[in-house]
Amino acid sequence: MKIEQIIASATANAVKALYGIEADTNTCMPQKTKKEFEGNLTVVVFPFLRASKKGPEATAQEIGEYLIANEPAVAGFNVIKGFLNLVIAPAFWAGLLHEIEHDEHFGITQATDESPLVMIEYSSPNTNKPLHLGHVRNNLLGYSLSRIMEANGNRVVKTNIVNDRGIHICKSMLAWQKWGNNVTPETAGKKGDHLIGDFYVLFDKHYKAEVAAIMEKENKSKEEAEAASPLMAEAREMLRRWEAGDEEVRSVWRMMNEWVYAGFDETYRRMGVDFDKIYYESETYLEGKDKVLEGLEKGIMYRKEDGSVWADLTGEGLDHKLLLRSDGTSVYMTQDIGTAKLRFIDYPIDKMIYVVGNEQNYHFQVLSILLDKLGFKWGKDLVHFSYGMVELPEGKMKSREGTVVDADDLMDEMEATARETSAELGKLDGCTAEEAREISRIVGMGALKYFILKVDPRKNMTFNPKESIDFNGNTGPFIQYTYARIRSVMRKAADAGIDYSKIEMNSVVPAEKEIDLIQRLASYPATVAEAGRLYSPAQIANYVYDLVKEYNQFYHDFSILKEENEAVRAFRLMLSANVAKVIASGMSLLGIDVPERM
Repeated sequence: MKIEQIIASATANAVKALYGIEADTNTCMPQKTKKEFEGNLTVVVFPFLRASKKGPEATAQEIGEYLIANEPAVAGFNVIKGFLNLVIAPAFWAGLLHEIEHDEHFGITQATDESPLVMIEYSSPNTNKPLHLGHVRNNLLGYSLSRIMEANGNRVVKTNIVNDRGIHICKSMLAWQKWGNNVTPETAGKKGDHLIGDFYVLFDKHYKAEVAAIMEKENKSKEEAEAASPLMAEAREMLRRWEAGDEEVRSVWRMMNEWVYAGFDETYRRMGVDFDKIYYESETYLEGKDKVLEGLEKGIMYRKEDGSVWADLTGEGLDHKLLLRSDGTSVYMTQDIGTAKLRFIDYPIDKMIYVVGNEQNYHFQVLSILLDKLGFKWGKDLVHFSYGMVELPEGKMKSREGTVVDADDLMDEMEATARETSAELGKLDGCTAEEAREISRIVGMGALKYFILKVDPRKNMTFNPKESIDFNGNTGPFIQYTYARIRSVMRKAADAGIDYSKIEMNSVVPAEKEIDLIQRLASYPATVAEAGRLYSPAQIANYVYDLVKEYNQFYHDFSILKEENEAVRAFRLMLSANVAKVIASGMSLLGIDVPERM
């Protein structure tokens, strides 16, 4: 039983014995004592004042005296107003460390066949451009969330919906046909997604020039010139032909999409994210139309005079939502309904989590209501994991203008900066060229992932590559270096023939700093649970940083390998090994590798 549960139970017993009432265990649950006070755990006694009919100090004093007399884990206490600060017996902390040592999956709840099935959608790229910085935050959040939900005992399906149809796709296709000269990724020496992205930018360049020329020559407004654009008319005609199943258009579409998918796969692999199932908008949008027409038959939707189909959501405090245009074509909402239909057929989903930026908050509010009306049991409780935008110090990015930071370029820069910084600090001394490359990769990707994931996902953020690669402060490299430092200590111990698991430690009384570390280790399961409840990888990231910061203070103040007392040395080695274990576990939940040496 966790120390918090032991104290909560003992406090409930005290309240019953002293005041004759049954106290809720949750009310008795202690919290970590604030740093400015003496103690390990604090019980707030204000909920018991009505029963005690005494002031807060007197009530806390009575409960403290009861715990001293009846609970062996409590070694002392002090009272600050209505706060009962408890000192936990040192022997208890040593026993707790042994429990952590022997729990291979400490902090992680294993899923069973009966566990809830959670589907998490993330990435959702368009096939007209490569993944960019915004996609990086989306992918890292989605993948980390999948690991956290698994760690909380859920079965998880990681899914992706690829936006592979629409006018934006046709723009890239048309530009390739007009100005591509049959170029391929192989002949261009480029990744396929980058090549197609270039044509998307090229289309916009020609389109803007065409619109400007029409405005000048025909004295039209910008809106009139855009409506008169022959280039845009060609793109719309291409989309019409695609929707009609024109094989000439479809063959170009399939070829160019395959180029993009190959590029995406390479980026995903390098980013360290993956999917269990990928859906394609081209295969789901018609399914959504069928589901909407089914809703129309049941009276859930209604049809206007122009033939368009709508949902009346005024009863839910919203407005009327278009689901099918007058020409029968789908909107994004319809496509999401179709994708949900296929997913529900494929999997017995208990909870659906959509990782999508906060600009789509209203969309998912509506989708939740519509899915519930259409009979999806998880519709009402779907989770929109709404996250803020990510920018660079230079400002916002625009795909059409080619000012977006590609994910691949960003990862190249991170690895190069990591190699340069590590070499300057001597972190790569003694490494082979291959080891140096691998460490640079781990550090660069760790810096990128940690910098993004440590921020509350709901907040907008600015990603600064140079700040992220710092071996001091709240960064991935700082945590990775601490892990490598502990692994170095453990290797030196093994080389010296020291096996702490075979050394008797019962006589060891942990120092206050060691107790602080054990207590922080012991809070890891609660942190994992909280991260799952809040859908927040930042909870894990900042927990690991605090643990690492605490360990470095311990490492600075205490001898480990040079400690002469064999039992104390063994105890500190066990403590270090378990700090490393929890660092690796926590970083794994963030999708971050930790190096054995640096």
